[in-house]
Amino acid sequence: MRKLNVLIVGSTGYIGIQLIKLLIKHQNVNIKYICGSTSVGKKISFFDKSVKKKLPKITKFNKEYLSNVDVIFTALPNGEAQKISNFLLKKNTLIDLAADFRLNSSTIYSKWYKKKHNSIKNISKSVYALPELIGKEVKKFQIIGCPGCYPTSILLPIVPLIKKNIIDTKNIIIDSKSGYSGAGRNVHKKYKDDNLYETISAYGVGYHRHNSEIAQELNNHTNKKVNFLFTPHLSPMFRGILTTIYLTTKPGINVKKVFQVMKKFHSKNPFISVQKGGSFLSTNGVINTNKCNILICKTTNKNKVVILSCLDNLIKGGAGQAIQNMNSKFGFPIKRGLT
Repeated sequence: MRKLNVLIVGSTGYIGIQLIKLLIKHQNVNIKYICGSTSVGKKISFFDKSVKKKLPKITKFNKEYLSNVDVIFTALPNGEAQKISNFLLKKNTLIDLAADFRLNSSTIYSKWYKKKHNSIKNISKSVYALPELIGKEVKKFQIIGCPGCYPTSILLPIVPLIKKNIIDTKNIIIDSKSGYSGAGRNVHKKYKDDNLYETISAYGVGYHRHNSEIAQELNNHTNKKVNFLFTPHLSPMFRGILTTIYLTTKPGINVKKVFQVMKKFHSKNPFISVQKGGSFLSTNGVINTNKCNILICKTTNKNKVVILSCLDNLIKGGAGQAIQNMNSKFGFPIKRGLT
């Protein structure tokens, strides 16, 4: 059986630890190195006591490690994976869980992330990889940029409908609520005076960074200019995302047709469940899984449809999606390490 030697950089954040916990169970993975900057010498079990498997202690990243590994996962602050990408060898595949290779333009990256892109030459070697939309095309690229958690919950339901030209693309309203783990391990310090555990907060209204990748991918997959408004919220739960999307259908298109189009599009995507209105949808149904549940609801206005989409931001919106992309890249069963 083929075993990939894996290096994980940025191992002690919420998403890094989740990635390690999943990779431990993947039969084609050998975790060769675990790297961090402020945690050198510690064991991962220091940060999460549920990790019982014996793993390498955390070390500082060294580019010499690259000659001994096949895959590098980076769960680092924006800008750091770009630096590592400049050292890649031909044998290496880089899978980034941050935003360094989500955008196909360094100019747009600088506009939204307020910093210079430090690996412009590698953008052409990278791809924005939402597994259900890119499929086996991911095999062609050395650098895989994993989508943000919010865009994952948005693109999975919207792209199929725009492709089939059954919704109006001029006025799409998107409201997303995320658990506070999506803000990273320092969220407790950042919101220490804001009663994080009992309140809900809107942020990035109109200008959240994820607008850039949502717009890019809607255009890439549909060749249409799509006008949308996206507002994210931080909610008093640890993990999970619930996205509500308000859509106007084209004349003659009803909820049944929307459901049929969505169901057919995702029929071969094992982690996507499409349901009709009348069901109850909550993050509880997806926590600790790589699933995305989608619910299509009719309204009192016959040409208006509400779509609900929920997933676990640390798995389907993060570490699980990264492993899906690894499975596709190397020809492993898509569910391996994720069930």
